[in-house]
Amino acid sequence: MRQIVLDTETTGLDPNQGHRIIEIGCVELVDRKLTGRHYHQYINPDREVDAGAIEVHGITNDMLKDKPFFAQIADDFLDFIRGAELVIHNAPFDVGFLDAEFKFLARKDPKISEICGVVDTLVMARQKHPGQRNSLDALCSRYYVDNSQRDLHGALLDAEILADVYLLMTGGQTALSLAGDDGSQQSEGGASGEHRRLVNAQRRLRVIAANSDELSLHQKQLAEIDKTSGGNCVWQRPLNTEN
Repeated sequence: MRQIVLDTETTGLDPNQGHRIIEIGCVELVDRKLTGRHYHQYINPDREVDAGAIEVHGITNDMLKDKPFFAQIADDFLDFIRGAELVIHNAPFDVGFLDAEFKFLARKDPKISEICGVVDTLVMARQKHPGQRNSLDALCSRYYVDNSQRDLHGALLDAEILADVYLLMTGGQTALSLAGDDGSQQSEGGASGEHRRLVNAQRRLRVIAANSDELSLHQKQLAEIDKTSGGNCVWQRPLNTEN
């Protein structure tokens, strides 16, 4: 089964008010394994980005001036997602924007739901964790997914994080498996072939060293064990470094 974990960033909140997509990020899963293939594209929206949106994702108008229009990337994007099951957090938002972009092209393209299945991880999380916060950040905390690089929203990074969350939330594989026949990673949309983050990175464990008083008590305990056992305390014996 081929799945595409997808996220978008936009100029604002409502495509019916003329807002457009400015970034698409996709991560590929095959048989519930991350393959390393992804699609990533910034897009010139041919309009201004709302100030409130910039505060969320940090993508400015100047950053998008030299990027292609949606019409120029539409076919490559469709080729990447066609026939896959899309995994999206709050799917109506992203799918609504994608459908609006294709409608704007006036090409009579089918709706996204007609060429792909759609799984909404927000609905899934609400069913699994009723009455709790189910934002992507909240799910990262709940499933111990590293989102320390997520100071701002970004479509590709959020798709990578959501892939980890989805696989953990559904109890499946989180290891990276390379899908290319030659064993190499593949990328789409001009993105680097390097997968930018460790999959299912766990929180670093805090190491607390024993203090001098604790070490002294430890040695006294070992001496007592050695005395009681008639000199057979294995923790008092020197290490054998020959084996």
